[in-house]
Amino acid sequence: MSFRIFFAPSGKQGVAAEGETILSAARALGVDLDSVCGGRGICGRCQIGVEAGEFAKQRIQSSLSHVGAITAAEERYAGRRSLASGRRLGCQARICGDLVIDVPADSQLHKQVLRKAVSDRAFVVDPTIRAYYVEVAEPDIENPASDLTRLLAALNSQWGLSAIEVPLAALPGLQKTLRAGGWKVTAAVRDGKELTALYPGLQDRLFGLAIDIGSTTIAAHLCDLTTGETIATAGTMNPQIRFGEDLMSRVSYAMMNEAGAEAMTDAVRKAIDALAGELADTAGIDRTLIVEAVWVGNPVMHHLYLGVDPVELGGAPFALALDQAYAPHARELGLRIAPGARAQSLPCIAGHVGADAAAVLLSEAPQSRDEISLVVDVGTNAEIFLGNRARLLACYSPTGPAFDGAQISAGQRAAPGAIERFRINRATLEPRFKTIGCEAWSDEPGFDASVTGICGSGIIEAVAELFLAGILRSDGSLVGEVAARTARIQPEGRTFQYVIREAEPRIAVTQADVRAIQLAKAALYAGVKLLMEKFGVEKVDRIALAGAFGSYIDPIYAMALGVLPDCKVENVTSAGNAAGTGAMMALLDRGARAELGALVGRIEKIETAMAPEFQRLFVDAMALPHKVDPYPELARHIDLPTLSAPTPRIRGGRRR
Repeated sequence: MSFRIFFAPSGKQGVAAEGETILSAARALGVDLDSVCGGRGICGRCQIGVEAGEFAKQRIQSSLSHVGAITAAEERYAGRRSLASGRRLGCQARICGDLVIDVPADSQLHKQVLRKAVSDRAFVVDPTIRAYYVEVAEPDIENPASDLTRLLAALNSQWGLSAIEVPLAALPGLQKTLRAGGWKVTAAVRDGKELTALYPGLQDRLFGLAIDIGSTTIAAHLCDLTTGETIATAGTMNPQIRFGEDLMSRVSYAMMNEAGAEAMTDAVRKAIDALAGELADTAGIDRTLIVEAVWVGNPVMHHLYLGVDPVELGGAPFALALDQAYAPHARELGLRIAPGARAQSLPCIAGHVGADAAAVLLSEAPQSRDEISLVVDVGTNAEIFLGNRARLLACYSPTGPAFDGAQISAGQRAAPGAIERFRINRATLEPRFKTIGCEAWSDEPGFDASVTGICGSGIIEAVAELFLAGILRSDGSLVGEVAARTARIQPEGRTFQYVIREAEPRIAVTQADVRAIQLAKAALYAGVKLLMEKFGVEKVDRIALAGAFGSYIDPIYAMALGVLPDCKVENVTSAGNAAGTGAMMALLDRGARAELGALVGRIEKIETAMAPEFQRLFVDAMALPHKVDPYPELARHIDLPTLSAPTPRIRGGRRR
């Protein structure tokens, strides 16, 4: 006898034989129902619910009585782990009549997850690595087949996996694992083709690493490949800083020092391996349960992690050794995770637009919108994207380290004690500021006076405030005449400085500091403007700021300084660590990797160093906020200075 079966909300329906398990029927109909143990009632991944009632559209009268009795395996599972009320194990529940079956989200093989912690974009959890529980035939003196042969035969007979490749790194522990598990083991298999690791007994939780290799910092995230949950996050300074603070200085180090590239490669590999160990310790897992890594970085970081000399990236035509996605075994990169695990890089886009920028695209998805979006990943170097679903342009702009607080007289990286917010009283020209780690402002009770310096967001707001307060001219020069109104303006050689704090450490904004910020912001804006001219637009509809810089910059001040083009303030958003988010998306969803691979091929790459108009755009962008470009949207929030009105007042905007 056969019965009708309908799976809601997948919409799949068909006929199943009497006594067939729901898991078997689901597989026959192509329904997304998970299972690791192969129907043995051990893993609990295939939990389902039975919907009771009449379903006229499907012509089904579904009832709890149309499912077979609870089995001993289900009772054992419920005794060991929780089995929610009303749920059954799909591999045990047998069909005895017409049924409507609900497959809950946590039982779906390809889960839809909304990652609000890192991105508001929904994506599928469909990793390349899957776990398969198998029972392997024990050795037989009359059948001299090897342990590996019997394992592969079990994977084929029980899961239909054939022609599995076994890397050498996965072989040494094979026999020990089979015997430790009593010939019952879990195989982690990549893309149904390659053995990544083998574990004794049932191992239904596997993990992956998403790594963002920045020129200044390295961030890593440990993710559960089943749930999509981020289990732990850790970061460290990139140890390559001791070889050079920016990318070109590291390329120079490789050029000028024999084995210089090898030294930088060794340093970054050791740092990433240490992060993997730290994350495993934090999560309380063995690091061999980490079965895959996805990593991103700018082209220089990308090449150095792979062990490729980056010298060719130091000059035109900025040739990449490798641009497509690449997946060497993790242990080839010094990353001690699962024996056969691979460390997948995302593709690089161009000689100065790397895999980290590709990850930002994956996260922010301007290619999926109709409106024109500007996406800027600001760091020591800026990667810039402009476009929509019809067309997408990309370029790189060498902003330098000023936005990170480097090359600034009292500058420092973002750390407790650094000034991160800054305001100037328009009447008295007195400053007030806020430091990292202290909620109170400098003129409020409870302020911690142990100030250490000023970081990137602080110096941007300080320079913008000096301009808005009439202390800076549009050309960036400090107005010495203002000294008659405040003792904060003091001579410094042939120029002036604005003193924020006299106590040690003394903190001031010098003319050289202003010039450093002007150079950085002009390089960034010129890159943006170059793309806008190539695209044929005079304004953008939305702006997303990625990276740590983008997380803390206030759009009002970014536009007042001329870092960004004019845009509706409410349409300027922070994307946070979008490169890390994109790496996580690629780790958890193999479909995202395919999407990105197709996208990269149609991006129009613009090389700023070779564009004759870049210098013109750069010169115009040196002015505050800009020499010729208007800012009507910004003017809705502030009164920009004029020669006749040197002390504007802020009318609105976000205050912190």
